Amino acid sequence: CPAVLAPRSSSVAMPPPADIVKVAIEWPGAFPKLMEIDQKKPLSSIIKEVCDGWSLANHDQFALQHADSSNFYITEKNRNEIKNGAILRLTTSPAQNAQQLHERIQSSSMDAKLEALKDLANYSRDVTFAQEFINLDGISLLTQMVESGTERYQKLQKIMKPCFGDMLSFTLTAFVELMDHGIVSWDTFSVAFIKKIASYVNKFASDISILQRSLAILESMVLNSHDLYQKVAQEITIGQLIPHLQGTDQEIQTYTIAVINALFLKAPDDKRQEMANILAQKQLRSIILTHVIRAQRAINNEMAHQLYVLQVLTFNLLEDRMMTKMDPQDQAQRDIIFELRRIAFDAESEPNSSSGSMEKRKSMYTRDYKKLGFINHVNPAMDFTQTPPGMLALDNMLYFAKHHQDAYIRIVLENSSREDKHECPFGRSSIELTKMLCEILKVGELPSETCNDFHPMFFTHDRSFEEFFCICIQLLNKTWKEMRATSEDFNKARERLGFSFSFPCPPQVMQVVKEQIMRALTTKPSSLDQFKSKLQNLSYTEILKIRQSERMNQEDFQSRPILELKEKIQPEILELIKQQRLNRLVEGTCFRKLNSRRRQGTAQPAFYC
Repeated sequence: CPAVLAPRSSSVAMPPPADIVKVAIEWPGAFPKLMEIDQKKPLSSIIKEVCDGWSLANHDQFALQHADSSNFYITEKNRNEIKNGAILRLTTSPAQNAQQLHERIQSSSMDAKLEALKDLANYSRDVTFAQEFINLDGISLLTQMVESGTERYQKLQKIMKPCFGDMLSFTLTAFVELMDHGIVSWDTFSVAFIKKIASYVNKFASDISILQRSLAILESMVLNSHDLYQKVAQEITIGQLIPHLQGTDQEIQTYTIAVINALFLKAPDDKRQEMANILAQKQLRSIILTHVIRAQRAINNEMAHQLYVLQVLTFNLLEDRMMTKMDPQDQAQRDIIFELRRIAFDAESEPNSSSGSMEKRKSMYTRDYKKLGFINHVNPAMDFTQTPPGMLALDNMLYFAKHHQDAYIRIVLENSSREDKHECPFGRSSIELTKMLCEILKVGELPSETCNDFHPMFFTHDRSFEEFFCICIQLLNKTWKEMRATSEDFNKARERLGFSFSFPCPPQVMQVVKEQIMRALTTKPSSLDQFKSKLQNLSYTEILKIRQSERMNQEDFQSRPILELKEKIQPEILELIKQQRLNRLVEGTCFRKLNSRRRQGTAQPAFYC
């Protein structure tokens, strides 16, 4: 009789089904319950089961919430976020809780009212509770308390100042949290409410929490409603905001810059330059440089983002000039070109109308415009009819000629004395460089909601873009010489690619210059002089060395045999990793829990068995 082989029992327990999560549930005054939650069952059935275990009636008035610091309610929408080993709490339902708090914040007792507002500020972070409280017209109740209710307590402010400050702070915090859920439109608020919030920016400058919430509310009003932008702009001035930047609290500084950015962003096009002039008069750039960027503390991510937004909005003021074509018939614009010629070749060389014929004057002008590097030697105004960069290129050239006159004259005369095939045409190079700098700085684009890439050096000068151009045009001239670029090389390169003769420099030159600029910007120089020094160390030879080094580091891993091998063994490796993770979970282990700041906290057990 053949032996019957009994199935071998496995010593390793199987993991629980995917729809079952093991949790602990707390209830005040009772020992926590350990139970398995079937995610396929309705949440109401699970709550009823928990209530029955503690002999609690009216299970529809109860709910489950996370027992961590968030205290968020568990709903059918978010229940899949419950993890094995989670600790939950049985508590009153969101509707019941909202009704109770709605009544408590209207208590005649100051202490009871204060405690209720504190709880409301905490619960309002949860969208489930927020919806229930808003359904009770809770937002209107809070705005009424801000508009008129707080005035009843201002008489007691001298003797109960801490209590009054805390009460107002919790009221504003609850309001901000409720509005952040996007359930209620910002267009519903009265002028009286806006005036009250704006007054807090001045009245409670010493109360950090009230000031912070007030600034946050003003920012949201401006960003979310065109009508409210106009009302806020009438109530709050840049002069009222500037003092908050001169303090030491970075959070207040961040909210202040956020309000300025919001006003700047939502301002009509015809008002934006006017606002920029006011900011310049109030020396905003200098104040930010001194009290924020160069303060003896690290800049956090939110502050970096607001500085980036301000940087983008400031450079976007150049968009109008960038997209403006030159009018060849506009004498004022033509005079700028005359001024460039005068500075470069000196007015003394110009013949007067009595001694020189008109033809001789035209001939001399044509010769000088060719030396200046324009494409159209007869009428250079035609060079600035392409947008971008439009008139912005001419503005940069004039700024360079006036504020860095020696460098301007040196570049023009140096190239005009070379052989034609080795000259670096200043005019055409300036046009192409201006266009490239606008692309690098994304002039005309709206700021990203997540980017925090601001550059401290742009806050060190009132004309930072023009100074940026002045440094880069000298770099371009230097790189041109180092690469021994020629007009013939440029023409051949363009003919091969099928381009017309509308670009001033060999593409290789502009590519190298862009790489030099981008690599220098990546180091985040603290000043324009430091940026210039970084460029000095990034010569054409150095760029070639860096490229070669990077290529050598990449070739070993990007070669075809390596890529083919990687593609072949990747499925096997991924399967091995998957099995290793499953084995680890079955055996059970402890993991370090990362908090919101990504710092390791205490070890948390994984409830796998």
